[in-house]
This record gives sequence, C-alpha cells and structure tokens, in this order.
Amino acid sequence: MEESVKLLLPELLVNNFNITKVEKSEDSGILRIYLAEKGKKPKEHSDLKLHSKGFFDEITIRDSTIRHYKVFLHIKRRKRNDLETEKNVARNWEIVAQGTRMTVEFAAFLKEFNRYTGH
Repeated sequence: MEESVKLLLPELLVNNFNITKVEKSEDSGILRIYLAEKGKKPKEHSDLKLHSKGFFDEITIRDSTIRHYKVFLHIKRRKRNDLETEKNVARNWEIVAQGTRMTVEFAAFLKEFNRYTGH
C-alpha cells in the first residue's frame, strides 16, 4: 500500500519523508498518512556539523480528498543540533500554505477552483 500512497503525495514529501504508517478508516471515511523526515543532511546546512536530536512534535495537515476519503498527513520534521553552536537547526519546509492547515498544493487547487466557480 505504501508504494500506492506515494503516487498520491506531492514530490516534496516523497523525496524527503518516509511513510511510517497508513491508516484507512471505512467508518469515518478518513485516510491518515504518517510521515517522518528522512535523516539525510539538508543541502542548505552542508557546511554545519549536525547531530540528529529526534523529531519536533507531529503536525497534522488536511490534504485533498481522495475517493471520498478525507486525507490527513501526520508529519514529523527532524530536529538537528549544530555541534559548534549547540543550537537546534531544522529545515524551513514550505509545506503548509500561509494561514491554512492544508498543503500548499491543495490550497492552490482551492484558489484556482474558486476562480472558475465565481466564488
């Protein structure tokens, strides 16, 4: 099922996150996809000496509906520590659209949809 789910996700997530679990509830009509950021060192921090410090708290983002299922992405971003400055370092993911709890792609789809429907 994991490979099928990858076909539905934005490329950003597929390339940078591992799918850790998928839950489909027939009763509630909800599909939950759990993702954890991969351990590879971010290119933007290639000059830093980093040590993995686990993950930030999980965030949940509402994604587009798939076959009558409401989709929720449960995302855990990796937390790293700069060994020289001892400060926490994390990637600045542009996953969530400004002012929403939806993915950027889904928010753009809704904006475009509203434009065509006159809302």
